[in-house]
Amino acid sequence: MRLVAEFTTEPFDVEGQPPAHATEALRVAEEAGLECDFGPLGTLVRGEQELLLPTLTGVLEAAFASGASQVTLQVRRDG
Repeated sequence: MRLVAEFTTEPFDVEGQPPAHATEALRVAEEAGLECDFGPLGTLVRGEQELLLPTLTGVLEAAFASGASQVTLQVRRDG
């Protein structure tokens, strides 16, 4: 089954470059082979359940290791 996950890392930094907690979380998702759409307020990732769900652990770990104080995560079926 294909899933879609959207995550937002905080604190928000609306000026300048995206914060490390956002870019490092994205890097983990990209390296895992997920389809990624990085936006100013969150990142959307798509992939098969067997790939996406385990990758989310790494995404969360990378975000917190890079300074996130909170990560909001939503997961749903794709389509």
